[in-house]
Amino acid sequence: MRNRILRFATYAAVGAITGAIISVVTLVAEKFLLKDILERDLWQKAAAPAVGLWIAILVLRWADRGSPLSPSTSEEYIRSYHSKSQVLRLIHLPFRMLAGIATVGMGGAVGLEGPSIYAGATVGSGIQRKFSWLFGDKGGQALLVAGAAAGVSAIFQAPATGVLFALESPYKGDLGRRALLPSLLSSASSYVTFILITGLDNELPFDVRTDLVRVGFGGRELLGAVLVGALCGLVAVGFSRVLEKAKEIQKVRPWWVLGLFGGAIAAALVVLCDLVFAAPLSLGPTAEGRLLSWVLNPNESLWLLGLLLVVRVCATSTVIAAGGVGGVFIPLAVFGLIIGRIVGGWIDVGAESLAFFPFIGVAAFLAAGYRTPLTAVMFVAESTGAPSFVVPGLIAVAVSQVVVGNSSVSGYQRDTRTGHLERRFLMPVTSVMQSKFNLVGPDESVSEFVWGVAFPGKQLEALVAGEDRKFLGIIRVADAGEVDRDQWSSLKCADLMIKDLEPARLSWTVREVSAAMEKSHLDIYPVVDTGGRIIGLVTEQAIVNVVELLDETKGN
Repeated sequence: MRNRILRFATYAAVGAITGAIISVVTLVAEKFLLKDILERDLWQKAAAPAVGLWIAILVLRWADRGSPLSPSTSEEYIRSYHSKSQVLRLIHLPFRMLAGIATVGMGGAVGLEGPSIYAGATVGSGIQRKFSWLFGDKGGQALLVAGAAAGVSAIFQAPATGVLFALESPYKGDLGRRALLPSLLSSASSYVTFILITGLDNELPFDVRTDLVRVGFGGRELLGAVLVGALCGLVAVGFSRVLEKAKEIQKVRPWWVLGLFGGAIAAALVVLCDLVFAAPLSLGPTAEGRLLSWVLNPNESLWLLGLLLVVRVCATSTVIAAGGVGGVFIPLAVFGLIIGRIVGGWIDVGAESLAFFPFIGVAAFLAAGYRTPLTAVMFVAESTGAPSFVVPGLIAVAVSQVVVGNSSVSGYQRDTRTGHLERRFLMPVTSVMQSKFNLVGPDESVSEFVWGVAFPGKQLEALVAGEDRKFLGIIRVADAGEVDRDQWSSLKCADLMIKDLEPARLSWTVREVSAAMEKSHLDIYPVVDTGGRIIGLVTEQAIVNVVELLDETKGN
């Protein structure tokens, strides 16, 4: 009984700590920095996103004793949920929060929900490690999920949405287990803490408005909901691909190049918005509500709404590609809002269409982007206080799920919970990596490789490395056998090696390295660090041995 009470108190404590952190982050980023930026001259507004990006990039690059941190936030929660080796370290929390404040506070077109989810998950994970004796193995990663729920609850002031998002987001078609009660308590605690801190100047901080929008619906509205769902699904597929490309660019291009180009594009979008919309609609999550007001204005033309959608997609993708820190939950909601408004202009059912279709679009796009249908419907119902949105929202969400297929804005989501064998292949590559192996130099002769490395070590393949162990390629005895033996002494390994291979990274799973080995028809594969230096070797036999061992021990 005593331990049960302590666990409940811990769930609430995770929420309270998360709510306090997020309230400070929100006040500084949105109520102080962004609010001030939006009132400045055009050239200052245009320059602000670049300044924010550079601050975020530099903070992350020098955060962990000179070892760069990833700008990922909510993605880190999903990744840690599926892999216990990906620990969320408390020491990284202040740096990512500072980077998030700089990105969003200076006008980056992303939301604070990403840093909020990361803050909650990190706090929950850290407390669970500290008090592991209280939870035991049965607790799994309950506080990790509870912390993520607390983060969403606080940033959106929507406790039920926070619980559903934390349970839904790790999977595309499933729910997390054993974390419902911790998430409920943590989410409620976070919500109360956030409102109390940010609403200290209100006499009634919990004076929640209901029925923000009163609408009814009939046949035309339901048909429009289907159209909204289909369009949101199609655009969500395109945005997922754009976001995937943006993340690839972030990994392969120099950080200073990304900072320069990202800042320039962000500045150009601010100037474009000033010329076309007479408002800085590309800045911040929603330009402090100005974007919502502009979209719901009945006098704006549909082609301008379409242009605004393109501008916001470009602005968000630019921030992600350049290494800014923020979430895409709010950008997804904005995209859905615009699409719903466009459909409302096509299917004109009077003034109600300006409220009805945009909020249905929010639900549909959120569901399509993050594959969280329950969260999307709950978010719209909870944030508007209008239950009449639920039925048409469910229809739009269902259609968007059919259209979007298997796409997702998250690269770490899994389809469903996996079986024992599948989990073996989702282990990190380090579980099958060898640290002791022979390397061959590019200037060594094929004869030296065959007689000095291959035969003595009984290995038919070897890694070719340059200066400082830089990976260059792989040489095989089979390829040497196709060359006249008289040429072995004069032929260099660099002339015969297999080039243009993408080496494995420490973030790879066993499945990914297995697929790479199968594609390239190799029995060995290199693992490199961020600088391209070889730090490990994976062999086909090592993968087989680990899988067999875990099967024999039932994975324990």
